[in-house]
Amino acid sequence: MIKKKSVEKSNPECRRSLTDRSELQKFVLHLLQGAMIGIGAVLPGISGGVLSVVFGIYEPIMAFLSNPREALSQYGRLLLPVLLGAAGGFLLSARAIGFFLTRYEVLSVCLFVGLIVGMLPSMFREAGEKGRSRWDLYALAGAFFTVLILLSLVRRISVSIPQGLFGNLFCGFCVALSIIVPGMSFSALLMPLGLYTSFMEEVGAVYLPAVVPAVLSAGVTMVLLAKQITRLLERHYSVVFHGIIGIVLAATLVIVPFSAFENPKTSAVSLLCLTAGAGTALLFSMLGEM
Repeated sequence: MIKKKSVEKSNPECRRSLTDRSELQKFVLHLLQGAMIGIGAVLPGISGGVLSVVFGIYEPIMAFLSNPREALSQYGRLLLPVLLGAAGGFLLSARAIGFFLTRYEVLSVCLFVGLIVGMLPSMFREAGEKGRSRWDLYALAGAFFTVLILLSLVRRISVSIPQGLFGNLFCGFCVALSIIVPGMSFSALLMPLGLYTSFMEEVGAVYLPAVVPAVLSAGVTMVLLAKQITRLLERHYSVVFHGIIGIVLAATLVIVPFSAFENPKTSAVSLLCLTAGAGTALLFSMLGEM
């Protein structure tokens, strides 16, 4: 064994082989992490921003958005597989979600609500990472009631955003927020406005008239807001994060399909979907912590 190790140390080709294998393993790991971030960005409740924080990738992503040239020289090997994986995970997840939402809308929404509920404990822990005060809880309650009232009014007066160019630009803006603001899920913003299902269908089908405006809008939003969001989180991390939890709670409450629980048969299946969603979110949270 000692001789084998000494040979490996003295053999440049052996050292090069070990280095290449290590680099390949890192590439695959970051690719998988990027795919999970992309999936998390699509699935309601599982924020891609939170997963990037958990994986230790959030800071390089924000550095890239704030100063691309400098960040590429420092984090290039990390960012390339992460971005490739995120794009693949986003597209594949969008295709699957679009399929299920069009055929099993109520059950899919129940599953999504379960996902959001299952992520709340990890979000609350993340929000208290730097301490917790009464002002943080005030921010949570204030954001919750403000958004709940606004969304209730929107639903009551049947306000909707058309799925055309403006709608796709708005969807891209929400996608960007879910990446640069940890805990923010763009589905929580799009579902109450009736944009989520159609947007997932178009992205899953790679429908360019929808994808191109959304990508451009997301890119511009991330570049313009990256520095501001970073500063805001540095100065008021706990207050901002608790406010995000309040927004997510209100948006989730609005989309709960209460009618599904009126019938004994549908209520059992709906409850099963809720439980499955919560369990999946808890699993994602555990994987992230590991």
